[in-house]
Amino acid sequence: MRSGSTSALMRDDSMYSRGALLEHPCALRTFDRMMKVAKGKRMVVFLDYDGTLSPIVDDPDRAFMSDEMRAAVREVAKYFPTAIISGRSRDKVKEFVELSNVYYAGSHGMDIIAPARPLKSSLNDAKNHAIPLDKKDSDVLFQPAQRFLPAIQEMFTKLEEKTRNIQGAKIEDNRFCVSVHFRRVREEDYSILEEKVKSVLENYSEFHLTWGKKVIEIRPSIEWNKGHALEYLLDTLGLSNSSEVLPLYIGDDRTDEDAFKVKIVAECLESMSYL
Repeated sequence: MRSGSTSALMRDDSMYSRGALLEHPCALRTFDRMMKVAKGKRMVVFLDYDGTLSPIVDDPDRAFMSDEMRAAVREVAKYFPTAIISGRSRDKVKEFVELSNVYYAGSHGMDIIAPARPLKSSLNDAKNHAIPLDKKDSDVLFQPAQRFLPAIQEMFTKLEEKTRNIQGAKIEDNRFCVSVHFRRVREEDYSILEEKVKSVLENYSEFHLTWGKKVIEIRPSIEWNKGHALEYLLDTLGLSNSSEVLPLYIGDDRTDEDAFKVKIVAECLESMSYL
């Protein structure tokens, strides 16, 4: 990539922001319609973390959740099964949230703690990745990308070395993916940063890049995302086949759209549009 060209980092971020505003209606303005659809149904709540439960901040290590938001999520979880699905590592998002009455899915759903229940083969034989945490514990640990961990650690180390001289760049180890934050990077350095990230990725054919809000992510190329995590959690909760279930997903970034495309979520959104 030539240093004078427009970086995909700049193009993708701005195009997504405009497109999302045009395509998706404001939830607050359609709240009455949402409540009509929810009447008589059992709600299950899914929440993104950054930008949803916490503000977007320059330093990702300081994306703290307010006490008011924590209290609100705790209260919601008393009445509805609640899960937080984040691109952060599961341990990191749990450290931020500090709640024991919710389920956690980190690394875009590649690291989940969920109830132990029989799983259906429609989830790509997901049961083979479910590991009991403890004989006394009813929850299981689900990690479909375990085999990629050594390569992820290699890339994390290489990225830290290659981006060391780019002011404002921050590399975050999110367990099953690596995040390259560039919110504090000067725009004139975007192309350089993108070039360095791609130079690392080119040696790892089983991984691909995705873009979010001022972040590039390197993820394993497996058929698993936040949408699959939502389906997995519904299934393990025994709620995947019920017409009386209403999954409510709240998120603000491109990766959250995978959850909006899940059939049961898409059907609920479609039914709202006819009210």
